[in-house]
Amino acid sequence: MSTTEPYQVKKFNLSALKGISDQTLEMHFKLYEGYVKNTNQLTEEISGLIKGGKVEQEEMPMYSELKRRLGFEYNGMVLHEYYFGNLMKNGGGEPRPSSSLRSAIEDSFGSFEIWKADFASVGKMRGVGWAICYQDPLTQKLSNHWTSLHEVGNVAGFVPVLVMDVWEHAFLLDYQPSERGKYIEAFFSNMNWTVVEERLGGTLVRAQNV
Repeated sequence: MSTTEPYQVKKFNLSALKGISDQTLEMHFKLYEGYVKNTNQLTEEISGLIKGGKVEQEEMPMYSELKRRLGFEYNGMVLHEYYFGNLMKNGGGEPRPSSSLRSAIEDSFGSFEIWKADFASVGKMRGVGWAICYQDPLTQKLSNHWTSLHEVGNVAGFVPVLVMDVWEHAFLLDYQPSERGKYIEAFFSNMNWTVVEERLGGTLVRAQNV
């Protein structure tokens, strides 16, 4: 039996976004709920295997597979919370010129335009995965990275600041596979820059219920 409280599905009020349909969001929320469910289930199963203080040799193959799956499911849960959390109805635009986020972007990339071009280009890379802008808590610098299977490609110790889902389920109901660039522009047109800025400073801030 796990001694931790199970993770709860968070609710996000994101209807009527620009360029991202409610139908896509409904499907996407269901997928996210599956990650929460699977994370709780795997945590429970792993806790059962270690309840005696050790894992028996004959249980090691099962234990190993559950542990590997947990990384995929848990990161899938968390990254979706970041993704939904940095979107909002009537969002978009750019970070305020005097904001700490704008300053961090310009300090790291020279200009907002260069940073956005780099981030969007990461999102357009072949394959399915995530485009993530991280902050290095030691230098406070921002950098954009590609993460594929949720847990593959995350930068150790870095804090996610902006997360964009570029798995095909995030846009295929609204755009053709060759139109990923249009989806990325739609993503930016719904940006909640206030939430993104709140993630600065080296502290892991996950989305709140809304």
